[in-house]
Amino acid sequence: MRCPVVRKPVLLAVLTASAVVASVGAAAPPPAAHGGSGGPAPKTPVAVGHGGAVSSVDADATAAGIEVLRKGGNAVDAAVAVAAALGVTEPYSAGIGGGGYFVHYDARSRTVHTIDGRERAPLTADSGLFLENGTPIPFAEAVSSGLGVGTPGTPATWQRALDQWGSKRLDTVLEPAERLARDGFTVDETFRAQTAANETRFRHFPATAELFLPGGRLPVVGSTFKNPDLARTYAELRRKSVDALYRGGIGRDIVNTVNKPPVDPGSGWNARPGELSPRDLAAYRAISQPPTKTAYRGLDVYSIAPSSSGGTTVGEALNILERTDLTRADDTRYLHRLIEASRIAFADRGRWLGDPAFEDVPTKELLSQRYADSRECLIEDDAVLTSPLAPGDPRDPAPCATGGTAAPTTYEGESTTHLTTADRWGNVVAYTLTIEQTGGSGITVPGRGFLLNNELTDFSFAPANPAVHDPNLPGPGKRPRSSIAPTIVLDRHDRPVVALGSPGGSTIITTVLHTLTGFLDRGLPLVDAIAAPRASQRNTARTDLEPGLYDSALRQKLEAIGHSFQENPEIGAATAVQRLPDGRWLAAAEQTRRGGGSAMVVHPEHR
Repeated sequence: MRCPVVRKPVLLAVLTASAVVASVGAAAPPPAAHGGSGGPAPKTPVAVGHGGAVSSVDADATAAGIEVLRKGGNAVDAAVAVAAALGVTEPYSAGIGGGGYFVHYDARSRTVHTIDGRERAPLTADSGLFLENGTPIPFAEAVSSGLGVGTPGTPATWQRALDQWGSKRLDTVLEPAERLARDGFTVDETFRAQTAANETRFRHFPATAELFLPGGRLPVVGSTFKNPDLARTYAELRRKSVDALYRGGIGRDIVNTVNKPPVDPGSGWNARPGELSPRDLAAYRAISQPPTKTAYRGLDVYSIAPSSSGGTTVGEALNILERTDLTRADDTRYLHRLIEASRIAFADRGRWLGDPAFEDVPTKELLSQRYADSRECLIEDDAVLTSPLAPGDPRDPAPCATGGTAAPTTYEGESTTHLTTADRWGNVVAYTLTIEQTGGSGITVPGRGFLLNNELTDFSFAPANPAVHDPNLPGPGKRPRSSIAPTIVLDRHDRPVVALGSPGGSTIITTVLHTLTGFLDRGLPLVDAIAAPRASQRNTARTDLEPGLYDSALRQKLEAIGHSFQENPEIGAATAVQRLPDGRWLAAAEQTRRGGGSAMVVHPEHR
């Protein structure tokens, strides 16, 4: 029996959001220029007020966005400013050596547009990029090498976004980040821990060790970390535009570093060279493209289309859940259905998602309710599907079909960062950017102050199952599949309800899905939907659970049905903004994950 669709939780979430502010943190303090001289910039996970909002993982970066909004900039200007600042304070997750996906809501036209700024493989690459004598090279050898570095897309994304929707010039919005790099920020526990986790491989590369291990030691919590090389690089971008990277001196330094990684000869590390060329940089384009769109509970959910799998996979899972009344479901049924919908969507992701310039990706069919219904009927309330689950065929959906050939889910790095911005005119941005693993390739461009990505390791090194077509093999100029899922939800009048996203590799998809259903279906205030413990099922034998679920009686109830779990200490790190009915903005971030996030508004309400 099908349960009726209930839309009440959307209103409930909106009405209860303000009440949460008083208990978690009513408002953000006025933004400081940086945290370097007066201790760490304060963080608060929720703020409510007028004039615009910013949410990111870092208080200095959030403050950079607020500064731009205060000076008359719009949500796009603020998003670029925040992203550039994160390149300073979160250099192991993002920076101009990486790429990402940008989703923009235009308040004037009430439409959503996106930019694909994903890194590309060199134009000389082929499907055997990571093969040696027909065998995949060890993953660790690809991670910290020039071979794993893709053509960066982040600077091109910034420029395209500003050209299309911004109100400020690049030189203006980069100024806070340049200042932050020059004057420094205060080292916190997260930055030190991430440096420590990378210490061994950072020591392989002299430029990286010199920058991130000052004096040969780990940075001290509470000390000021400065990056004068990055400040000079930002200054050059401000003077010469992104051409300095794609056709100028910064680009030449990138090419030289990728093709001949500067390794400490005493480290014993053999960093495989890449094959990046000036032609690769000059040919790079950030692509403007339509978003994915999924109807859910009377709302429209927009996200990024392929080359990322985020929008289609979140959208398919939501369509699978559409016919289940998650509002009235008890916790066991809710989480069971969420897990199974994600398992099915990931099975289809592995078979169908790749760079649409190279692959015939059935985006429209994957997002059809007809196809979702043909897959939803696989779910039973008293049994669990077996992974790896075989994909369906969205081009010719057969109800409850299980006759395909299964392929396991491939690995994807988890270090990324997400930011969300809104302005006084009602424009909204959800932007996720990345350099792949924590610390990317580990290779700093000498004299430039930023790490290079290792995004090409997101390709399948070889087919996950030789019997199944793998759409994510390398190719010349091809973009590796991503799970990034910056998402904007609009109401029936095409006005924003909520915008959100997360880092976390393939767990990005499940984080966005879990947060959306918590907010829209379960009636949780946005900050609580972000904080709630998460599950992540990605067509694997066991489902990841955070401690809050792994240590609960709920886990035992799900295991009684047939679920199998493994503990994951931290899944994702979401940020979001919400438009309240009276026109105020609510910004929300993590309370504890990754050290907590930072939510601010331009004109906060003090309670």
